[in-house]
Amino acid sequence: YVRVSRSTIDRWVRDLRRGGFEALVPVQRHCEPRTAKDVLALAESLKREAPARTAAQVVRIMESTGLRPPSERTIQRLYARLGLYSSSDGSMPRAYGRFEAKRRNELWMGDALHGPVVDGKKAYLLAFIDDYSRALVGYAWTHSEDTVRLEAALRQGLSSRGVPDAILVDRGSAYVSPELARSCAVLGIRLAHARPRTPTTKGKIERFFRTMRSQFLVEIESSGRGRRSWRAEPAVRGVGRGRLPPRGPLRDKGYSP
Repeated sequence: YVRVSRSTIDRWVRDLRRGGFEALVPVQRHCEPRTAKDVLALAESLKREAPARTAAQVVRIMESTGLRPPSERTIQRLYARLGLYSSSDGSMPRAYGRFEAKRRNELWMGDALHGPVVDGKKAYLLAFIDDYSRALVGYAWTHSEDTVRLEAALRQGLSSRGVPDAILVDRGSAYVSPELARSCAVLGIRLAHARPRTPTTKGKIERFFRTMRSQFLVEIESSGRGRRSWRAEPAVRGVGRGRLPPRGPLRDKGYSP
């Protein structure tokens, strides 16, 4: 059912008495765009010239020419209205909604970050992050992305944060192993796997990995220390335990991710 306030009903009665049934028909709102038409036309032409261009790239191009472009969101709405957000096959891109667990330990996300070469071997960061708090609950730097190392990172989280209700991982060999499935079943953890080629499903841990690359790995690789030995543990604790600013609803929860 639909709830209607008394003031709304009174307004409808006044409109009916004043103008009959036609006065009750909703009026289509029409707002004139605040952005100049020539600016919108330029944004459209830049997109049609290179369909792969994003709204952010179009904004930068317009700024480089001395123009004052509208916001990225305004350009995105323009492209959506013109039907310019299509894939190579002509289909519209899939829309992804926001999701967040309602409490801590309701859902953990796990994934692996490919790190630098250390002592002639590629390094991997296996990590689990709590979806609600964005806290890095468990991690391990290893030279192999296998089930044994993955369970070591998971064990660290279990010992420090308790048992989660569910774990979301991708479909790599380490994540679909019978050993991991058995361990989760014994602990009463629901093991879920993301759909192939959908990194947005685990967007929070992907965002953490992006911070690791930009604030930690870039310094290791630029200094050349990654080819020998380096102390990764303090860096991971610094990036993952409180040095990232809270985002969105986290600001109202009183803690850092």
